[in-house]
Amino acid sequence: MHTLFSVECDVYFDWQTVGMMHSFTKSGQPGAITRLLSCTDQQLASYRGLHLAPSHLVPSMSQHPVTGDWYPAINKPAAVVHWLHHSKDADIVDWVLILDADQIIRHPLTPWALGAEKGRPVAAQYGYLIGCDNELARIHTKHPELCDKVGGFILMHIEDLRVFAPLWLSKTEEVRADKQHWSTNITGDIFGQGWISEMYGYSFGAAEVGLQHKIDEHTMIYPGYIPAPDHEPHLMHYGLPFNVSDWKFDKLQHHDDSIVYDCNRLFPEPPYPSEAQQLEPDPNERRGILLSIECVNTLNEALLIHHQKSGCPEPHESDYLTFLKESIHRILAPLSLNIPATLLPLPEQHPTIHTLFSTECTNYFDWQTVGLMHSFRLSGQPGGITRLLSCTDEDLENYQGMNLAPTHVVPSMSLHPLTGDWYPAINKPAAILHWLSHVQTDAEYIVILDADMLLRGSITPWEFGAKRGLAVSAPYDYLIGCDNILAKIHTRNPEECDKVGGVLMMHIDDLRLLAPYWLHKTEEVRSDKAHWSTNITGDIYGEGWISEMYGYSFGAAEIKLRHLKRSDIMLYPGSSVPSFSPRVLHYGLKFEVGNWHFDKAEWREQDMTNTCWQYLPNPPDELSLFSEPLERAQHNISIGCVKTLNEALHLHHIECGCIPLQAFKNLQNELDINMQGRTQPDDHEEDQKRLTQKIVSDQSLDKDARLQTKTATMDQDLDKSEVILGSIRGNSNLNYHETDLLESEVWSSSSSSIPTILMSPIDQQIHDQQQIQIEISGGQYQGVLLPREGDNKIL
Repeated sequence: MHTLFSVECDVYFDWQTVGMMHSFTKSGQPGAITRLLSCTDQQLASYRGLHLAPSHLVPSMSQHPVTGDWYPAINKPAAVVHWLHHSKDADIVDWVLILDADQIIRHPLTPWALGAEKGRPVAAQYGYLIGCDNELARIHTKHPELCDKVGGFILMHIEDLRVFAPLWLSKTEEVRADKQHWSTNITGDIFGQGWISEMYGYSFGAAEVGLQHKIDEHTMIYPGYIPAPDHEPHLMHYGLPFNVSDWKFDKLQHHDDSIVYDCNRLFPEPPYPSEAQQLEPDPNERRGILLSIECVNTLNEALLIHHQKSGCPEPHESDYLTFLKESIHRILAPLSLNIPATLLPLPEQHPTIHTLFSTECTNYFDWQTVGLMHSFRLSGQPGGITRLLSCTDEDLENYQGMNLAPTHVVPSMSLHPLTGDWYPAINKPAAILHWLSHVQTDAEYIVILDADMLLRGSITPWEFGAKRGLAVSAPYDYLIGCDNILAKIHTRNPEECDKVGGVLMMHIDDLRLLAPYWLHKTEEVRSDKAHWSTNITGDIYGEGWISEMYGYSFGAAEIKLRHLKRSDIMLYPGSSVPSFSPRVLHYGLKFEVGNWHFDKAEWREQDMTNTCWQYLPNPPDELSLFSEPLERAQHNISIGCVKTLNEALHLHHIECGCIPLQAFKNLQNELDINMQGRTQPDDHEEDQKRLTQKIVSDQSLDKDARLQTKTATMDQDLDKSEVILGSIRGNSNLNYHETDLLESEVWSSSSSSIPTILMSPIDQQIHDQQQIQIEISGGQYQGVLLPREGDNKIL
């Protein structure tokens, strides 16, 4: 995929660019992004914003080179045509997403999620393009019946774009020259001045080449509008003025605003999200208010990050600034600009980096892997990443998660091959030693993480101060064994013992020297049961569980490797609010927000990655729980941690081809319609099989062998007229409320008076015929749990 957006060389588009780039990174939109920058030579000579985004320079057509007509909107199709002809990126992509600069990406827009196909692009509905229905279309296209009223965003296959783009440009010129038909009653343009000629150029050009769109009504929203119930907008277009109570935002009021270049200046702060409850009692209208607030907060987040990267002094602290800082989950990656090298400063040369993390062949580590990999992609962390996967031969034979990350497989040492001691933590140093011995790498520095971590920004030696002989790590002050008899027994240099752990970053030469000691000292401490007690080790369990941590510290002391302790590199969710923005969240300990909590250990046995639509328990709404900025900031970090994990799981399920729940509902509705007036069971079964084949085909499930088992039982499920409720997570009393359900809905089936609910119980052994009661939207549902035939995980 590749994302394009078109701008010109002025400050108006510069602040929009900063906002777009921040939202692109924050949203996790896949692929690269390019700013199509239309400038005259005179503008380019004095332009200050070349560094703001990866850019493709395009000659300006604001003033038409032939007609002299002043119409800047024509730069959009002209720039796309230029990019197709002159950019190497255009030769290697399959799908292109075309946006406007005044948009905020909230969630990824992908062809597999939105249903785009070759020959069938996706775009937003623009119902006011009435020219598709009148003489305007008949004049400007040979196929007026194919004219679609669309715009906003365009998701199109590259081959379609190559055929279509020249006509987009030429039809824009045609409509722009047709002044006789500019009037509002023909075009729908309230100004009647031909300003939307480019939009008609798009629709008429698409009709000319036979492209018909999947018209999307819910993906994009204008701030100030109320979103449709049960739909989450993925894109905000702030092209129109909007307000929340007395606060207003209008992009045109900032047409000449140099806010990008004025240190620490932000847009006027909107109301806090927590105030929305008082402003609007209706939940859906309140969602509209929250989107308006989110839009400008995202722009201000982007400006805050941009000013910091530009070397601006620290801004004066305020409640709003604290709120913004804690809303920034990631730091923008350095951008590679696609502009002439003569216009750029020489790039600073940095050493190469590689990231490692250690896991085992279990469901428990698989969902952690999905989370870490998602955060790695969003963080801008340089270099590659490798999962060190410790497995027995038997486990590896049955393992289903090889596709989750770039992987180096290591023989498991959970059960020590010599002593028979069960200690899975030893796999970490053993796996690193194995990787060093079997893999060639050109990385100069190695970053070592745990699987239960999320990256919120990059970790680099040039920023945190690592160098040869000096590693960087987080302080682990509870390792009291560095100060007592434990260190004196297990290292010749107890005075060199550093209490560190969590995140590790060191030169690879130091790691090559350290790794054998790390493993050996772990074995030593693990076998020294006489000194496992809490008063010696600091281990609250007194069972030697942190032997690997001491193995690291004692091994480093043996080779006199010293550490730079950076308390600003890592944070445990639930800790007091920091004065810094941590680069790593380590969710190794239980944390709470109000009555809600998250403890990774409670999710040790659940298969979160191979069962569609499995999620961790949704955290509470951070927007309304807490009014004090510091309290809100602390809990926002905890809430953001689990939201990021669920976001990672959601994207993983989409990539695996899981069928969206709404597709089942649409399928059932179609089945109900076909069943009207039908009585023969054979016809019923035939209809269901046909529809099952249709939905499987639509989702292209047959392309992935891993999903064959998921489709094999669909006929059987539909024959039972089951209601798909989604992945309901079990608890002690099996009572559920509507707010507990994620992207789910209950609906009735015409062929059955009692719906069947598919459930995946968690943390509870459910016995056959167990009576249950479920509460949804105030309605009581009673029944018994029965295992689904052929699947003992679903009830």
